[in-house]
Amino acid sequence: MSAKLKPAGVVIGLMLVTLSWLLAAFSAESQGVIVPVSADGVQRMEVMVDSYSYTPNRLIVKENVPAELILKSVTWIVPHNFVLKSPDAGLEIETDVPPGETATIRFTPTRSGEFKFVCTKKFLFFPSHEDLGMVGTLEIRK
Repeated sequence: MSAKLKPAGVVIGLMLVTLSWLLAAFSAESQGVIVPVSADGVQRMEVMVDSYSYTPNRLIVKENVPAELILKSVTWIVPHNFVLKSPDAGLEIETDVPPGETATIRFTPTRSGEFKFVCTKKFLFFPSHEDLGMVGTLEIRK
């Protein structure tokens, strides 16, 4: 007796595999991604900048250790930026990320806590990218 795969069964199986992968990715990101320290002593991470999202959108860094975020735009038309302002924590960042390009930001966080970063771009009377959910969190740990 030979087993035949039915198209509906294959599609449902693929959907379940995809759904489980998405749930695992979402769960890991909601807990945050620890930014690794490179051999040169700098915490370094690439962040994808897409239409109304940052990936990962929760970054965990160490206090008083230099950090570098490479912001890579994967959009073709829409410009974005990365804004994080908390001077008391050594964070005064506002960098544009043009479509399809990369921008690098360097900083040394000086105070532990959680800090929100956003995209403040807006077109005419439409909601800002921040209003559309383009936000993230930088968690600084001792």
